[in-house]
Amino acid sequence: MNIREIAERPERLASGHRLCPGCAAPIIVRQALKAIKEPVVVANATGCLEVSTTIYPYTAWRVPWIHNAFENAAATITGVEAAYKALKRRGKVKKEIRFVAFGGDGGTYDIGLQSLSGALERGHRFLYICYDNEAYMNTGIQRSSATPKGAWTNTSQVGSVLQGKKEFKKDLTSVVIAHHIPYVAQATPANHIDLMRKVEKAVSMEGPAFMNILSPCSRGWRFEPQLTIKIAQLAVDTCFWPLFEVENGRYTINYDPGEAKKPISEWVLSQGRYSHLWNNKQYIDDLQRDIDQQWAMLKFMASRAL
Repeated sequence: MNIREIAERPERLASGHRLCPGCAAPIIVRQALKAIKEPVVVANATGCLEVSTTIYPYTAWRVPWIHNAFENAAATITGVEAAYKALKRRGKVKKEIRFVAFGGDGGTYDIGLQSLSGALERGHRFLYICYDNEAYMNTGIQRSSATPKGAWTNTSQVGSVLQGKKEFKKDLTSVVIAHHIPYVAQATPANHIDLMRKVEKAVSMEGPAFMNILSPCSRGWRFEPQLTIKIAQLAVDTCFWPLFEVENGRYTINYDPGEAKKPISEWVLSQGRYSHLWNNKQYIDDLQRDIDQQWAMLKFMASRAL
């Protein structure tokens, strides 16, 4: 990957959008679209990214961009991809075009899961990128199935009865892997070379590709906006969000912190959404045990590919 060449490519998301200071979503979009050299068509599920980049009559998108309903970004982009293939067969389109859908965790883990699953099963050639900020941030910070256990949201309150969300976060990456598509990966905007390399690989696949990208939210997670990238890196260093990819069934861990792996307590202490649990040793021990088990399973899956 030639970073100088990538840096010289034109911006496909203009500045001046209305996403919050410190929001990771536009960082993810810029990194992803910079990594694609071909023309791109984008579909966007309802969410922070959609509403804040396309407030009528303005748009920050410098590529063909489509918004349909909350739940069907994957169906929309694969319909466009199918039309493109038909036109190409008839010789009416010559150029190579790539198709990308962006959705938050609400539009991917929850509301759009059926649409995504169907698109993956049908085998369309497209890349779906989930920017996972772990709640419905656009509508007031409500819990989603991506919200981690113990985290505060406006619908997983903290008090004498509840101590944040009761359930563990859905493992959507594994759900997508179970579709046996050519390429699945996890990334963060803190590891930009890793993210862009994965996007470049994903759009080269002759079939569906999916990337789950952690998108720290300063408003919903309760941290200072300038700490976004540090928070994203901490997710990797604690193995809360491992960097790995699955290419045609083969697992590869892209970063192993080894002995430098940080305790999950650092992750919990970095965000105000966990403030009610900062002194809860039992919760932190339970979370550490869960993280360690998932990390051990991932390492096992990667070792089988050797």
